[in-house]
Amino acid sequence: MRRVVVIGGGIVGLATARELVRRGHEVVVLEKERRWAAHQTGHNSNVVHAGLYYRPGSLKARMSVAGNASIVAYARERGVPVEVCGKLVVATSADELPRLEALAERATANGVPARRVSAAEAREYEPEVAAVAALRVESTGVIDFPAVCDALVRELGEQDLRPGTPALGIRRALSGGGVEVATPSDVVRADALVNCAGLHSDRVARLAGVEPSATIVPFRGEYYELRPDRRHLVRGLVYPVPDPALPFLGVHLTRMLDGSVHAGPNAVLALHREGYRWRDVSLRDVLDVARFPGTWELARRFARTGAEEVLRSLSRRRFAASLARLVPAVGEDDLVRAGAGVRAQAMRADGSLVDDFLIDTAPRQVHVLNAPSPAATSALEIGRHVADTVLSTVE
Repeated sequence: MRRVVVIGGGIVGLATARELVRRGHEVVVLEKERRWAAHQTGHNSNVVHAGLYYRPGSLKARMSVAGNASIVAYARERGVPVEVCGKLVVATSADELPRLEALAERATANGVPARRVSAAEAREYEPEVAAVAALRVESTGVIDFPAVCDALVRELGEQDLRPGTPALGIRRALSGGGVEVATPSDVVRADALVNCAGLHSDRVARLAGVEPSATIVPFRGEYYELRPDRRHLVRGLVYPVPDPALPFLGVHLTRMLDGSVHAGPNAVLALHREGYRWRDVSLRDVLDVARFPGTWELARRFARTGAEEVLRSLSRRRFAASLARLVPAVGEDDLVRAGAGVRAQAMRADGSLVDDFLIDTAPRQVHVLNAPSPAATSALEIGRHVADTVLSTVE
């Protein structure tokens, strides 16, 4: 039996802890917030992704397809609300059709159940949609990811779970191998460490003496909801055809488990790693972003797109216009603010965004440095992969 300390109490950290316990090991889970799933897991769109968009053979592609099945099965087994409702990826003009076809080919390569549908067929699923054609993806669903975390915590009930406990220092054990993690109340000694700290994963890696292969740059995604009397405009999930030249998917519409319809997110640079509003500013985080050369290279490359995202953040009219490309009946007055999330996006110094899950290792250490969407969908699969990896570092 090994003792492993896991830093981070989001869905990836908890799923990793669960997998280690299932293999007969002991875990200590440290979470700096007083509740589980406080950041990325608790502020995402609650979509169970199918694995449609990701490069064939990548960790994201393989783990998302497998995770789609495993997270749905886990939710049903544990009584967590989940609905596999499918989604439409909508081409709204003829010039988007080649990209839609390329997406259909990628779905086939990744083993995702998807089929091309005509405009008329698309309107059978979504009567208000504007489409010249669409891709119907059957395995996409919606779920309550914080409730999944609650279920994982219940499974881990006999382990040493410590919400409200930040890691203040990390070093190799002075004797006997392993690691030591200083907390406000004691020093946790373990055979190995797993860093699932999400928005702070690069900082935790440096705290452990490891120079991470990428830096976290936070992007805020803001959401609106449709007014209750306008929810009938969307039956399920409606997405645009993504532009492969751009780093994010674009705003979309999602009917949630409670019947509400969320719209978004956009993508703007956050001024705080936990900054869910424009007024949330951290001088340390702003300076870190400003000093990082990748930030300026990304800004140069996507200056126009970035400006459009900021304008859309500040203008409900612009936000509504983006949604109206998909569902023309959506207007500015149909939208009400509905919170935001912050994506921990790993970036290289050349400004390139890491497009796959990224895991760095050191003796007796595993650092999950890039696990944005579809990490929640893939959490049980990531947990298995990380468990394999961490145990290999101590053998």
